Amino acid sequence: MAKKRISVSRVSDSPVVRRTKEAASDAVFVTKKLLRSTGKAAWIAGTSFLILVVPLIIAMDREQQINELESQQANILGTPSPHSLTLPN
Repeated sequence: MAKKRISVSRVSDSPVVRRTKEAASDAVFVTKKLLRSTGKAAWIAGTSFLILVVPLIIAMDREQQINELESQQANILGTPSPHSLTLPN
């Protein structure tokens, strides 16, 4: 029984096992760091999208609604809408 314990301790103290443990530890460290930086990048991208793109989408939607309203009013009044006029060549 003592022989088995000695051989197990020799294997666990071998350079190969130590290098493997170090490599696994390094891999875990790199993975954690990558996940943190990816999370930060996702937060920055999401915040930038909310600040820059969402107001643009809202403004474009309002403009389209105004154009549709003008077109409907022009049709009701019987005048051509300014958007449907074409310039002669």
